[in-house]
Amino acid sequence: MGLFQKLKEKLLDTKQDIEEVSLKFKEGLSKTRDSFVGKMEDLLRRSKKIDEEFYEELEEILIGSDIGVNTVLELMDELRDEVKEKRISDATELQPILSNKLKSILKDHDNALNFQQNEMTVIVIVGVNGVGKTTTIGKLAHKFKQQNLKVVLAAGDTFRAAAIDQLKVWGGRVGVDVIAQQEGSDPAAVMYDAIHAARARKADVLICDTAGRLHNKANLMNELNKVYRVIGKEVPGAPHEVLLVLDATTGQNALQQAKTFGETAGVTGIVLTKLDGTAKGGIVIAISKELSIPVKLVGLGEKMEDLQEFDQQKFVDALFPTQVFEEPLIDENDDLYTELELQDESEEKNQ
Repeated sequence: MGLFQKLKEKLLDTKQDIEEVSLKFKEGLSKTRDSFVGKMEDLLRRSKKIDEEFYEELEEILIGSDIGVNTVLELMDELRDEVKEKRISDATELQPILSNKLKSILKDHDNALNFQQNEMTVIVIVGVNGVGKTTTIGKLAHKFKQQNLKVVLAAGDTFRAAAIDQLKVWGGRVGVDVIAQQEGSDPAAVMYDAIHAARARKADVLICDTAGRLHNKANLMNELNKVYRVIGKEVPGAPHEVLLVLDATTGQNALQQAKTFGETAGVTGIVLTKLDGTAKGGIVIAISKELSIPVKLVGLGEKMEDLQEFDQQKFVDALFPTQVFEEPLIDENDDLYTELELQDESEEKNQ
């Protein structure tokens, strides 16, 4: 196979991968799109003019999608200014403007996970019970394993025997080791054992579960600080990520949890589960705007592979559908295409 043919196939594979991920976002955000965007597009189509009544209805739709009151008020002010400045009279012209403003909010953050190049990456998972924390850990372990990374799990939620058992079940399902002690053990001691076990196994990633009880801020911070001190002493600079798991279906309650944990737990990123099960996916925007904490992973279904890295472009495009590849990756009418293809054919004949 010639160089050009290999390049062409690699690009086509890349396009297919991107389209598959885009489809997951479109399918996972269908409830939000049907509710939020459907209502907004209906308003834009039937509005004869852009007046105060129009702004009030648009504001109600945006707030109803859980984008957040403060963010909505700011967006409405910006829209009013833009309408005046550009003398916009057709309401349908506002859709791409709103789409771009949402993209700009999300693009303010780096959504990539912080991986270490030459040492083990330690990721701590925090969040209250019932948000899908254990399931997220299992899916995340599966995701890393699919990338040929060796993963070890630490069962640091020692206050519930069920939490330890559930993590062991996920470990067996995914095919990764789980380091655990008995119920009621010191979580920091579990982390110490897990770090040494993970090193002995030459693990690339250690994912640490923590207790999911509802805490007051002081107890939460004291408990997590002890865990962080042990991790930091054994692996300087760790934890490299502290991911807060939130249930997207809880809307503004998730935002309140993010505020509490953000103030006390040193959260570096958000994992938003059950995004496919809510019509209020605007919570992604509220968290990004009001808390300045990046959403790094989103749950778009129940399958193991449905935990996806959050992609700002695909998120907005799933709400306001656009073509992922507006231009073909390779123009088959291009002279260079013809020249390289002939070169490949010539190479094959000479072999």
